[in-house]
This record gives sequence, C-alpha cells and structure tokens, in this order.
Amino acid sequence: MRTDNVSAIVTGAASGLGHATASALAGRGARVVGLDLDVSQAPAVDGVTYVKTDVTNEAEVRHAVAVAAEQGPLRVVVNCAGIGPSARILGRAGVHDLGLYAKVIQVNLIGTFTVLALAAEAIAQTAPLEHGQRGVIINTASVAAFEGQIGQAAYSSSKGGVVGLTLPAARDLAQHGIRVNTIAPGIVETPMLATVSDEFRAGLAAGVPFPHRLANPSEYADLALFLVEHDYINGETIRMDGALRMAPR
Repeated sequence: MRTDNVSAIVTGAASGLGHATASALAGRGARVVGLDLDVSQAPAVDGVTYVKTDVTNEAEVRHAVAVAAEQGPLRVVVNCAGIGPSARILGRAGVHDLGLYAKVIQVNLIGTFTVLALAAEAIAQTAPLEHGQRGVIINTASVAAFEGQIGQAAYSSSKGGVVGLTLPAARDLAQHGIRVNTIAPGIVETPMLATVSDEFRAGLAAGVPFPHRLANPSEYADLALFLVEHDYINGETIRMDGALRMAPR
C-alpha cells in the first residue's frame, strides 16, 4: 500500500517510537494525525497534525479519527501509545497495586483496541484499492510479551494481550480489506531510558546478541513502513530485538 496522499493515525506521536513513525510517514507523503496525552511539547513536523487524545477515552478517539478522515482517506494506523511501570506481584510494600495493574491494561491493551476498532470503522468506509485492500493497522507489543521479567506482570500481560489480539483482529477485518500486524520491539533508545545511567545503558546493549546496541526509534519506523507497504504480511507479530531473549531480571 502506498503512503502518499493518504491519511494516517499514529498514537504516542509526541515522542519515541510514535514520533519517529509519524515523521517517517509524513516523509512518505502521508497526512498524519499524531495522538498523545500531551502534545504541547511535541516537535513540529511538516505533514503531522497533533491532536490531544487519551486513547482510553472513546469520545476523544472518535474525534481524532474524524479529524484524520477529513484529511483524506484513512488507510494507516500505528499504535505506539503505552506505559510501562514496574511492580512485583508481592513486593516489600505488599501486594501489587490493583489500580495500577488495571491502568496498564487499560492503556496498553484496551487503548490499543479502542483505536484499532474505531479507526477500522473509518477505514472500512474508504474506497477499495487493488485486491480490495483498504488499509493497515500496526500495533506495538514488546519482547516482554514473551519473556516478561520480574516486576513486569502488568506490562507483560498487557503486551501479551496485544499479541493475542493480532490474528483474530486480522481475521475479523479481512472482509473489509484491512490488514493487522504487530511489532514487538526489544530495548529501544526512547525517552523511557533517558533517566538511566550510561553504564546501565551500556549493560543493556551488551546483552543484545547482535548488534551490541540498543535499537533506534527510526528502525521501528522503518519496520512499520515496510509492513504498511508489504501487502501480503497480515496477522503477524514481528520481533525487532537483535535476537535478544530477556533474562528473569
């Protein structure tokens, strides 16, 4: 699927993976609507319009989808929004905060589904292209969906849910000509790592079999573009991790 002269939605677009992806899509000619909780400090990018959106709020997501649909046929959605707090099921302070667990599921899994479902409704109303295709949705999981570490019970189960959503969503939306794929990144150099020391970052990089470095957000964006443009990849979860398999801690 071509990306020029189409409308695209990217969540979590103010920074990290989302910002890199929104910029890459705009560079390929897409009119991008970037969603994020706080867009006040989002870097200006030609071709990207930011809309303050809570992905767990149906009304706000519907509004953002409508904005995107007004800019042209909505064909591309990339879900990057997510949170990753760490807490053990039983820790020194007691049992895992149940509200925190629910929030992680709400943002990472239900938020992804909300954007997927409401965007799919708009994509399904567009004119079909070659072979009946209308659009593609790319979700973001994590290697933690497969090898969750100590303290990642909430995060891992939310991302495992995204992986589990991929194939049935692709099957559900096939009749509308909409593909669904998921990217499961390893350790990526994003603002989430900005607070850790260089020594700790170097230790993380050394654990990656090859290449011995952290991934760049631009590499995620490159993979997302590849999945958009490759019309025969559907219902897949693709790891982007340098062959990393996470240890327990």
